[in-house]
Amino acid sequence: MSKNTVKAYLQKISNAKQNLDDLLNLEDVVLETKFHPGNPAYTDNRFEYLQQHLDLYDRELKRTGVTRKLLWEEYRREHPEGYGLTQFCYHISQHIAARNPSMVLQHKAGEKLCVDFAGKKLLYIDRQTGEVVECQVFVACLAYSDYSFVMAVRSQNTCDFLYALTCCLESLGGAPRVLVPDNLKSAIIRPNKYEPGVNQALEDFANHYGMAVIPARAKKPKDKALVENQVKLIYSRVYAKLRNETFFDLDSLNKAIAEKVKDHNQTRMQQKPYSRQECFLAGEKPLLAPLPKERFELKYYSQLKVAKNNHIYIGQDKHYYSVPYIHIGATANVIYTRSMVHIYIGGRLVAVHPRSYKPGGYSTQKEHLCSHHRHYLDRSPDYYIEKAKSKSEVLHDLIQKVFAQNRHLRILR
Repeated sequence: MSKNTVKAYLQKISNAKQNLDDLLNLEDVVLETKFHPGNPAYTDNRFEYLQQHLDLYDRELKRTGVTRKLLWEEYRREHPEGYGLTQFCYHISQHIAARNPSMVLQHKAGEKLCVDFAGKKLLYIDRQTGEVVECQVFVACLAYSDYSFVMAVRSQNTCDFLYALTCCLESLGGAPRVLVPDNLKSAIIRPNKYEPGVNQALEDFANHYGMAVIPARAKKPKDKALVENQVKLIYSRVYAKLRNETFFDLDSLNKAIAEKVKDHNQTRMQQKPYSRQECFLAGEKPLLAPLPKERFELKYYSQLKVAKNNHIYIGQDKHYYSVPYIHIGATANVIYTRSMVHIYIGGRLVAVHPRSYKPGGYSTQKEHLCSHHRHYLDRSPDYYIEKAKSKSEVLHDLIQKVFAQNRHLRILR
């Protein structure tokens, strides 16, 4: 230690007029404040003016084209003796960091599953056409163990999104209590800070697996920071390792992704003596809710009018389904899945049909028809065949009589 440093400390002790023994009894942190009261920059007269305008500068930076250098140039025109560019930017950065602190969240095991789509795509080559097909990459992770699931799908539409979610839950072997998606249209139809509108298909999916849907707030990536960080790890541990491989179908691409994600989950985490897979198997998987026996089927909703022939027409299949004749002219709420068609009128289920994909066909139940139409259905085909035969025999006898009475016709015959 230099002599000047010692002289400076002795001078401070004499100016403070405190007993040396009392100072030595203080904690180091408290003692340091006695000799180093703080950064002199914050006691500068220039800082008082700048501090009053930091909120204004923060708002201005959000406007298009506004930079810190531009704000500094305007600041120096008004105050030529003000801070330089480096100190000006430093105080703005400190102010923004203090206004947006981060909080460490404690997650419960088996509680949350965060899902998102990666910004970058993976691709495969169609073997028959040679076309390069880009795929969206679905990423999910459990909040407690950070255990990950990654899968490539053809798009972000509702069907592919729910299919990826189904595969994720089956891979985990259970369902968490809360699903935290992003505000993509396949999940959320109306973003809102307090009551977001959940897509009907996703709501049905969550009810089927006993989960609640709590989406992240719009433009608030910290609400699902775990999956955002997971996407960055997937870029380096999946994308980068597959960059020199070529795939010719979606199944082979997903198989390679699954192998890399397995290695990722088995890699020991930094500053923790275990891997994601070990934490998941030991502390989280037993707390997941069991999956239902049947897989979720995507439901389609439509409002259709019952025609005069007491059938409704589903345009997607170009097929007709019967409804009790008393509902002719009524508007029916139709809910159909891949295998079944349910028809509701006035909130009451009035008809159920197996879904048919036969274009132009009719799925008709006898009890839906009026008595007049049932009368024709009750007659077997043999009845109409016999009736046709009897008519032809009568016609034949009539022709024979005419021929017998008219010789010219007999010659023509």
